[in-house]
Amino acid sequence: MAKHTDDLGELETRLGYRFRDPSLLREALTHASAGSARDNQRLEFLGDALLNFTVALLLHRERPDWQEGSMSKFRGVLVRTESLHEWALELGLERALRAVHPRKAPPMGSKPLADALEALLAAIFLDAQAAGDDATTLVRDLVERRFLAPIRQANPESWTKLDPKTHLQETTARLGLPVPVYTKVDLAGPGHAPRFTMRVSVGPHSAQAEGPTRKGAEGEAARQLLDQLGTHA
Repeated sequence: MAKHTDDLGELETRLGYRFRDPSLLREALTHASAGSARDNQRLEFLGDALLNFTVALLLHRERPDWQEGSMSKFRGVLVRTESLHEWALELGLERALRAVHPRKAPPMGSKPLADALEALLAAIFLDAQAAGDDATTLVRDLVERRFLAPIRQANPESWTKLDPKTHLQETTARLGLPVPVYTKVDLAGPGHAPRFTMRVSVGPHSAQAEGPTRKGAEGEAARQLLDQLGTHA
């Protein structure tokens, strides 16, 4: 119990937020596989909306020179699973999830951790709202702490480097090439640490890469193919 409390207390310290209702924190860290009556899927639904809204708000405020298309694509880059997974690891969500479910460890891949992060944002919002605090500003400040610097440092085409799959699709359409086709070449490693090998083909052109997630491997393969085509920004 002491270890459980320490891990959750460390998470709250890193967030800079203390829960008045600890059950909300537990719910945010409860994966559906735990078989609990209250898992984090409903909170994840709300957190996803909060995250997209606050990132859109930041982009609109910080990049008055950008058009809607660039803002939309860069928001997609910032809130993608890989980005949220990195944030979750920095917060120590993996340890917190294990602390809440010591007998049955939940999945620790990029998607479950990204989902738990979104659920955590929703839990903070609801906890703060119930206490009479400005919940929207509180969540916005957390998101701003994470994404303000990348937004300020970006240019309207930054998304092309961070979202190579979309960039490849738009590039091939512009060049009159076929639509990119992704195929799985191999899946190795244990369930908690898989290694995907994916190939992308565009007409006679192809490239393959590996990564810890299917999307990550596809993105790296797309980036390599863009380099072959000589169009990668």
